[in-house]
Amino acid sequence: MKRRAFLTLLTAWPFAARAQQGMAVIGFLHAASADAVSDRLRAFRQGLQESGYIEGENVSIIYRWAEGRNDRLPELAAELARRPVGLIAAVASNNAAFAAQAATRTIPVFAVSDDPVKLGLVASLAHPGGNMTGVNFFNAEITAKRLELLRKLVPGAKRVALLVNPKEASNIERVVQEVEKAASTMGLQIQTLNATTSREIDAAFAAMARERPDALFVSGGPFFNSRRLQFGMLAARQAVPAIYASRDYPEFGGLMSYGTNVADAFRQVGVYSGRILKGAKPAELPVVQSSKFELVINIQTARMLGLTVPPSLLAVADAVIE
Repeated sequence: MKRRAFLTLLTAWPFAARAQQGMAVIGFLHAASADAVSDRLRAFRQGLQESGYIEGENVSIIYRWAEGRNDRLPELAAELARRPVGLIAAVASNNAAFAAQAATRTIPVFAVSDDPVKLGLVASLAHPGGNMTGVNFFNAEITAKRLELLRKLVPGAKRVALLVNPKEASNIERVVQEVEKAASTMGLQIQTLNATTSREIDAAFAAMARERPDALFVSGGPFFNSRRLQFGMLAARQAVPAIYASRDYPEFGGLMSYGTNVADAFRQVGVYSGRILKGAKPAELPVVQSSKFELVINIQTARMLGLTVPPSLLAVADAVIE
């Protein structure tokens, strides 16, 4: 399977910036909120610790959260760029990466869900050039695999709803293309629904209640991830089998997920951040390719939906939630 991108790239000043008290300083930019990514923050700090940095002891982190509002990212990125930071970790969305890139050509660390070369963020994966490097989270190009897993769990499915957030346009266009391409080979009909707010998620599920698709494919992204409990409750209420991009969803009652182990990718971002603070040049640090993928199945939700999980899926699942 050809893999490319959900990536996190890093950049820094030629010399690590220091706060007045002598600490290195990191700016952390995220499209969602702190409570939505608490486990990933722990992993990021773990990676920093592996590189010799402990928050509050020898590194300070300035957090900026867009709270699901992508329009705030440019302002927040510019604010961080004006600070004496050694690097900016602009993680988990294309929009955060682009905002950081626009704010400074001397600092960032970012996470996107498509090919960073294609998006113009780096010159190449092996030799990033410029001020950005980081970690590839494979996401957009494993959509076909995700759809295949959904079909295995719901073998009689003919019509699948695809729910996307058009505000993640640079990623969503590719996701839609990949899903439609895979669906055509499986004989599936795809109905694309859009949602950019909590109310629009409710409206999308109301539309599904009328149209009655056989299954639901939910695209990734920080906003959707922050609404994972809402997704779990609505999918259960509408009795629609759904697959998601990360394990956060089945942990909150969703049926199944397949994707990068995002926490491990955040740990890798922390490791690279530490290396840059110690003087490594982003232009010379190859983009790391995330190697951990996980299939997570909530067996209790499957039973509630009247689904029998095939032994072949249980055998390859990385986690089965009872």
